Amino acid sequence: MTHSLEPSGFLPERLSAQAIWRWRLLDAAGEQVTAQETAPEPGPRFTSQSDAESWVGEVWQELAAEGVDAVVLLEGDREVYGPMSLHP
Repeated sequence: MTHSLEPSGFLPERLSAQAIWRWRLLDAAGEQVTAQETAPEPGPRFTSQSDAESWVGEVWQELAAEGVDAVVLLEGDREVYGPMSLHP
């Protein structure tokens, strides 16, 4: 069995200078919230936009169940896009 030497794009426990992509989670009023079970503070950080988008694509239903209404993708402090609704 071989393991990739490439670092994972998902860094849940540690922050990296390269991990600059993250999601701002919003409630129905547009206020920032924390999804304690799915994305506890400070939330996951990612090394690429595609890794961040893949993650939210995998957990959006859990986020919505925890009261997250929409998400905003951030690169550092810059808003890339959003708010994007988590409702069909």
